[in-house]
Amino acid sequence: MKPTVLISGASVAGPALAYWLHRHGFRAVVVERAGAVRGGGYPIDVRGVALDVADRMGMLPRLRGAHVGTRRVTFVNANGRVTGQIAPDGFTGSPEGRDLELPRGDLTRALYEATRDDVEYVFDDSITAIDEHQDGVHVTFRRGAPRTVDLVVGADGLHSNVRALAFGPERAYRHDLGFRFAAFTMDDGLGLDREALFHNIPGRLAGWYAVHGQDLSTAFLAFADDGEADVDPHDLDQQRRRVTNAFSGAGWEVPRILAALRTAEDLFSDSVSQIRMPRWTSGRVALVGDAAYAPSFLSGQGTSIALVGAYLLAGELATARGDHRLAFGAYERQLRPFVERNQRLAKSGTFALVPATRTQIWLRDRLLGALTRLGPLARRLNGGVNQAARALELRDYESLPDKDDATASG
Repeated sequence: MKPTVLISGASVAGPALAYWLHRHGFRAVVVERAGAVRGGGYPIDVRGVALDVADRMGMLPRLRGAHVGTRRVTFVNANGRVTGQIAPDGFTGSPEGRDLELPRGDLTRALYEATRDDVEYVFDDSITAIDEHQDGVHVTFRRGAPRTVDLVVGADGLHSNVRALAFGPERAYRHDLGFRFAAFTMDDGLGLDREALFHNIPGRLAGWYAVHGQDLSTAFLAFADDGEADVDPHDLDQQRRRVTNAFSGAGWEVPRILAALRTAEDLFSDSVSQIRMPRWTSGRVALVGDAAYAPSFLSGQGTSIALVGAYLLAGELATARGDHRLAFGAYERQLRPFVERNQRLAKSGTFALVPATRTQIWLRDRLLGALTRLGPLARRLNGGVNQAARALELRDYESLPDKDDATASG
């Protein structure tokens, strides 16, 4: 009998893990609290070894077809005058045209379509209790009947339900970086095409991404944390009030963005945080993606780390022939240096996107000007993101000896 792995979360890490588990001979079941795969979302990046993972999944051509291809990121002052501008690869140091940038919904849809015929998906449900015993894990759900499975994996994001059940309260692992953000779709109105336009006030960022061929853009707001207690991410009215208060009195196009915020139905707002844990596994439970090691959007690496982590976890389970103890240990040893290096990128992301003072805004804009003038040389001098994104050599789990028997021990 195939070992069964129950995965909580159907965003990126969950379906990617399910894909590889099925390919290695496991039975994967994905439970998702939402009623369907979630679309929309601001553009995300896939770079470095995550591109190799996507290639091994056979998904690279489709993802390249959805590539946004942002041509430039522009910063303007309150009068709309350009103060700084750069092409994305000039900041990351990646070879031109190598990285992928695509709407998050395009990636989640591609992952779901690649797995839906081979993986059981359970929507509109969530795990309420995990009871581990010697031979498996008894899991109860908010709606569905209980199940006993071999392993449980939390791939359910920053506020992971599985992490809370198996490892304890979120406050022990969440490290806030001092900012909050909000994202939603709105009319562009400025005729932008494959570019991002932003305005900074000390400790605040407002603007939007425009994707080629779409009338709607993704508005994006980030601001220094106001010190108030967390509010429910699903309480849109509270989130709207908090964001509006943070940008009260701001100029440029901010009033128009805030007006669109009042009626946005796809608003997502949360803290800018990292998850840092001494262990990502406990007994028969493991975490992957943001649930285990969220690096925050300031690193630009969350999606890539999730894809790589899913690949490694499934591969190590196959290598260990179902012995989760061996697999979990190997997963953590391989991935942790890569995760920690990429999490450190958030520090430079803070300076680039949300400078704290007018002096820092001025310095950032001058730096962008210098990098633009340097052209291709800038990519070689400013390659920290690209180097971190490639700081792992992927094992080839497809060439395992006796691969067909890899899960025989269950």
